[in-house]
Amino acid sequence: MGIVENWEYMPLATEEDPDDYRPDSKLAIVIDPSDSAGKYVKGLTVFKEKIAAGDQIPLHQHTVEEVLFVDKGEVEVQLDQERRVISPGTIVFIPAGVAHGFKNVGEQVARIHAVFPESEISIRYLERNPAPGTEGDDPQPPIAFNVRELLEGNPENAVSPVPIKDFN
Repeated sequence: MGIVENWEYMPLATEEDPDDYRPDSKLAIVIDPSDSAGKYVKGLTVFKEKIAAGDQIPLHQHTVEEVLFVDKGEVEVQLDQERRVISPGTIVFIPAGVAHGFKNVGEQVARIHAVFPESEISIRYLERNPAPGTEGDDPQPPIAFNVRELLEGNPENAVSPVPIKDFN
């Protein structure tokens, strides 16, 4: 039960995610902060992203559904084997388990945001944007990360493994 007016974009060039290294792109993760009475929206997470020209979100899957909104720029979306360039105002519904990825095919920064129906989001990378020194590595095993634990300063409780079978 909150209004979030300011959020912090973080660089996507960290050692924590060697599968999605994009030093010119940025991500903000937004959840409803709990109020003094402990009331808040528990089951929704918003990702806001600035995708640099030419950068892409590698092909991946989630165990939950996702809705993606294109706010600015020209973005090529891949859903399983289908590829299509989409423009601002487009909404993409992504069922759980569907392989998907996005590429900024324009000359300016693209802005997107995605909504997930959970605060724990799993990810399995099928392709990589490898961090320097990891170019020959396979994608990391699938994980689930609890966004609330992460944003509330409990990183030790934020990440857990997920069986591959959960993505099908």
